[in-house]
Amino acid sequence: MTTRSLHLPVAAQPRVDSLVDLAQLGERHGYDTAWLPETWGRDAVTVLTSIARETDTIELGPSVVNVYSRSPALLGQTATTLQEVADGRLRMGIAPSGPAVIEGWHGLEFDRPLRRTREYIEIMRAVMSGETVHYDGDIFSLSGFRLRCDPPAEPVPIDAAGMGPKSVELAGRFADGWHAILFTPEGFRNRLEDFRRGVDLGDRDRDDLRVTLSVTACALEDGDRARELARQHLAFYVGAMGTYYRESLSRQGYEDEALEIATAWANGNHDEAIACIPEALLDDLAAVGTPERARKELAKFESLEGVDDLSIGFPRGASSDDIETTLEGLSPDT
Repeated sequence: MTTRSLHLPVAAQPRVDSLVDLAQLGERHGYDTAWLPETWGRDAVTVLTSIARETDTIELGPSVVNVYSRSPALLGQTATTLQEVADGRLRMGIAPSGPAVIEGWHGLEFDRPLRRTREYIEIMRAVMSGETVHYDGDIFSLSGFRLRCDPPAEPVPIDAAGMGPKSVELAGRFADGWHAILFTPEGFRNRLEDFRRGVDLGDRDRDDLRVTLSVTACALEDGDRARELARQHLAFYVGAMGTYYRESLSRQGYEDEALEIATAWANGNHDEAIACIPEALLDDLAAVGTPERARKELAKFESLEGVDDLSIGFPRGASSDDIETTLEGLSPDT
């Protein structure tokens, strides 16, 4: 059975307590997990700690923290500590992010993202085992240290996000799950084949792994406004966040549209970029409109074979009221 989770807003909220309130609301409405993005706003660790203290049953995790701005050993320590604070409810999501954030914000070279992700997974697991870590990789070499506290009583699953064939294969081969973001139903099916190939290469049991699909959602009585908010959101990601989202959209059969969006955005024509998203593409990527329409579109994603957890996210421009209305209108209890 597919669980339904909550992808907390990527846009800045008024205060940390606003995110805590949304996680509590999600818990009351039966959402399985509260996923927290980390970009260039509040850090995920502090916010997740606050959420863990104020919730009881909902699972928690970042989706995602990048594999550049913190060392792999530190992320292992962080996961250990958050698991203790959350009473065993933590699930980590990691990924390379992209050059726009890693180079433009963190000032680091975006080097060997796939290899780096694999080594992070391996080192984090070694750290959280509680044993002395001896690791000799292509990027990292560690030796002679172990946790000074008890290892997690409950192992912390480590998921990897990915959009391209090799990154998704890596998730299936080495991680405990895959986070899929900005996929059409057909695009998801294609990448699921890469995930399954990774599972086979790693001699893994598919039943032990979790696939989380994040879908942008907005369910408002003013359905036209909900769709316009989603258009703005998608245009920003394709146009402003480097090449990864554009390339992913191109692989999914929307090469011309992706190029038009990116070109218009790069030229400063943001309204034109938004207008480049046709109705069919919007429905292929999101669940937006009136509550009735949004629920119908969401069911299309939830019924996809291979989805274990469907996570609803929100447009960047959505207000607090828009987010709460959507969260309640699309909740598992509805």
